[in-house]
Amino acid sequence: MNSLGAQYKALVIGSSGAIGAAFLTAFKKDPNCSLVVGLSRTTMPGFSLESEASISDSANLLALNAPFHLIVDATGALIIDGQGPEKQLARLDPLQLSRAFEINTIGPSLLIKHFVPLLDTDNRAIYAKLSARVGSISDNKKGGWYGYRSSKAALNMILQTAAIECSRSNPTLVFAALQPGTVASKLSAKFVSPEHCLPADEAVQGLMQALDDLVAKSGAYFIDYQGQAIDW
Repeated sequence: MNSLGAQYKALVIGSSGAIGAAFLTAFKKDPNCSLVVGLSRTTMPGFSLESEASISDSANLLALNAPFHLIVDATGALIIDGQGPEKQLARLDPLQLSRAFEINTIGPSLLIKHFVPLLDTDNRAIYAKLSARVGSISDNKKGGWYGYRSSKAALNMILQTAAIECSRSNPTLVFAALQPGTVASKLSAKFVSPEHCLPADEAVQGLMQALDDLVAKSGAYFIDYQGQAIDW
């Protein structure tokens, strides 16, 4: 991450998942990263996406390590409470839909609320959130996956709106929604065979290079691991 300066501090939220763990490893290997902190349900401090109090408490504790120059939120879920994505309208269930939004939209929105204030306000800093190509409304050609698609699309709107607001007081801040590709993980194993998946470390290296190339603007980016823009 050369554009963040000779030394930078990174925070990975959701560091226990495949992509979050790969980000954590990559930052630990980067000589320019002076500090990297991993945050997950099992770390101390820990947090739950369903509890704003736990998110706020974690942010308050990690403020001791601030300012951070790069925060990556790698949280999210496709299978929730044992239920996978709905492929037909007939499968829609209000509780399942609300849980998808709780995990993929509301929780990450509260992470933005509490962790953006921990970013550096004097130099270029980045808030990056794992999203998904299926969250693109204009790219939806196949349908299905109602709750997951909708919760990711709503997340993208939250991120875009936060980026516009924050740019007014901190014009050096970069927001980005990230599409990592289909990464080999427990999540993807039920839907895609491993030979058709990217290794997590390869996806993360691509995402880190893509983030390095972004310049601050009023609004968020939506990009894939090759640095290609995705339509909202």
